Amino acid sequence: MDLEYMFSYFCNMDSMLKKAGRYVMIASILVGYGFISNTQAHPGGLNAEGCHNNRKTGEYHCHKQKENIEPPLLRPMEVATPQPIKKAGDILRLDYDGFTVWLDCSKRGPVKFQYNAQRDTGNAKRAPDFYLDPNVPKECQQLTSKAYGHGFDRGHQTPANHLDASDMAIRQTNYMTNILPQTSQMNRGAWLETEEIIECYRDIDELLVIGGVIWGNNPADDYFVESHGIQTPDAFWKVVIRGIGQDERAIAWIVPNSSDATRKNLDQYLVSVDDIERITGEKIPVADYVKHDKPEVSWVFPIGCDKS
Repeated sequence: MDLEYMFSYFCNMDSMLKKAGRYVMIASILVGYGFISNTQAHPGGLNAEGCHNNRKTGEYHCHKQKENIEPPLLRPMEVATPQPIKKAGDILRLDYDGFTVWLDCSKRGPVKFQYNAQRDTGNAKRAPDFYLDPNVPKECQQLTSKAYGHGFDRGHQTPANHLDASDMAIRQTNYMTNILPQTSQMNRGAWLETEEIIECYRDIDELLVIGGVIWGNNPADDYFVESHGIQTPDAFWKVVIRGIGQDERAIAWIVPNSSDATRKNLDQYLVSVDDIERITGEKIPVADYVKHDKPEVSWVFPIGCDKS
């Protein structure tokens, strides 16, 4: 279905809809099908007053909120819309709906992820199954989407819950290009707690989330090389950035992929952004004065936060 046909179809679908509501509906559906990027077109989540800072320009401005407009229902997706793939050596950049993953073909797994966590306006249900990405070469992916076993979960890099305004994004987070073996204690413990911190603070301010993998060299836990073609990482790192200018703040963790990485131990894994850059070689887009800070404790959960 081409873009011109979709506009024609939806503009005549319901004569009782108001003109403004119809255009919102069309734009929402086009975002769902990938014709318009809802993360790139207008960066910056809205606060309670309907205002925000544009992360690209630094401008603070407000939007008039449209009320009582039901989001359109997307038709079931058998195959997601193909996404642009950019290659640099063995690394593929996969731009999904609302998040980006860098995939190492030589490792058959993701090495980095990034997304903007904006105000929670959705409640799409998490996809029940995991999938291989039909648009990524087989030689760059894991051999199967089956469960790992040996006490390891299929651990998300970009979590589904932070993109629950999009059915397509929810499905794409369950691509194995976004999945790596994580011990169940870590995946449901310290790593989950970092996700819940983001879930709470994205309703206060738009967050930039960047994370990745530290592979290490421990063949003793590489249970899945034969079954999935993937090694087991030694640790995972994550940086969360909020605010702009003098108000910019960041928090960073390096979480070991071990059974010790429970919720109560999360603060032990706090590091500075400087540490992340030194260990991983990544350049994190945050002010230099922020890079040196390492809080003593992780950001506390705001009162009344809804983690769902």
